[in-house]
Amino acid sequence: MTQDAIPALPDYNDSALDQAFAALAKQATDEAAAIGSPDDLEAFRLRWVGRKQGRLNDVSARWLKAAPSEAKKSVGERFKSLKELIEGLLDKAAGTGPSHAALAAEAIDITLPGTRHLTGAEHPITRTLNEIVSVFAALGYSVGIGPEVETDFYNFESMNFPPGHPARDTQDTLVIASQERRPLRDRLLLRTHTSPVQMRTMEQQPPPIRIVIPGKVHRNDAMDATHSPIFHQVEGLCVDTNITFSDLKGTLDHAMKALFGSSVKTRFFPSFFPFTEPSADVQISCIFCGGKGCRKCKHSGWIELLGCGMVDPAVFAFAQEKQPAYDPKKISGFAFGMGVERIAMMKYGISEIGQLYAGDMRFLNQFA
Repeated sequence: MTQDAIPALPDYNDSALDQAFAALAKQATDEAAAIGSPDDLEAFRLRWVGRKQGRLNDVSARWLKAAPSEAKKSVGERFKSLKELIEGLLDKAAGTGPSHAALAAEAIDITLPGTRHLTGAEHPITRTLNEIVSVFAALGYSVGIGPEVETDFYNFESMNFPPGHPARDTQDTLVIASQERRPLRDRLLLRTHTSPVQMRTMEQQPPPIRIVIPGKVHRNDAMDATHSPIFHQVEGLCVDTNITFSDLKGTLDHAMKALFGSSVKTRFFPSFFPFTEPSADVQISCIFCGGKGCRKCKHSGWIELLGCGMVDPAVFAFAQEKQPAYDPKKISGFAFGMGVERIAMMKYGISEIGQLYAGDMRFLNQFA
C-alpha cells in the first residue's frame, strides 16, 4: 500500500482488515515522528483529518461505507481505533501536552532576582518587653499574667493601699462607671500597675515563687513627651525563705548589665512604695555618656530606671487569707517594677513616647 492511495479492500475478513489498518497506523505514526515545525504539524493535520483531502475521510468512504453489512461492525471498530490514534498523535505533536514553545513561554529564569516577600517585625515595645522577660527567664523566673480590668481590692487594698491612703492619688486611676452601689473593694477599674498579678499568683500557689509580670497598664496621665495614658510594665516577685535585700541588688544588677551592657553600674536610693519595706529607686550609670555627665542624664552621670523593695509583711498577710504558707515570720521576698517604654526609648534613641503609639510606618520601619 502506498502512502497516498487508499485502495478498495479485496476482502473484509479479520486478517485483511487487521493488515490494512495496521499499515495505515504505521504510516501515521512514522509521519508524526517526523514533525519538526508548526508547518509540518499543519501538513500532517490536513493530510489525515482534513475535511476535503484527509485520509480518514477516504478510509471512511472506501472501506467503511463500502463494507457489506455483516462486516461494518468490524471495519467500524478498527476505523475508530485508527481515528483515536491519529488524534492522539496530533495532540501530542501540537502540545496538548506541553510543547517546546509552551515550555519556553512558562520557563522561570532562575538568574533573575526573586520577588521579595516582606515579613513583619516586632514593635519596639514588644521587642523590649520580650527582651526583659528573657533576661529573667534565664534566671528561672516564670511569666505571670492577669486581667487589665481589675478590682479595687487586687489593684490597691491587697497591695497595702487602704481606702483613703494618699498614695492612691498618685496613681491617677481610670475607674469603670456606674459602680457606686458595689462595695469599694469590688469596684472595677483599669489596673494602674501589674502588681495585682503578684497577689493573684500568691493566692494560687504557695512559696517559693519567682515570677515576672509583663503587661499593659492605664493611668489618667496627660500625653506628653514622656507620659502616656497607656503604657507597659514588667514587674517581678521573688518569695522564699531567707530572701534578702542583697539578693534583690544582685538580681537587678545582673538584669541591668544584661539589658544595657556589662559596663553599666547600678545604685540604690531610699524611696517609698506601699507594698515594699524597705523600698528603693534604682539608677544605672548613663548609657549615653558612660557616667561622665550629659544632657540626657542631666549631667549627673546616672539615670533613674525602676523601683523595688522587700515585700511588706502586710502584703503577705493578705495572701495568708488563702495561702497560710505566706507567714511573714518564716518567709521573705522582694519585688521590682520597670516601665517598658522608658527602656525602649533609651535603647533605641526615641525622644517622644507618642511615636511608639502613632502607628507611623515610616517610624516603625526603622526597627524592621
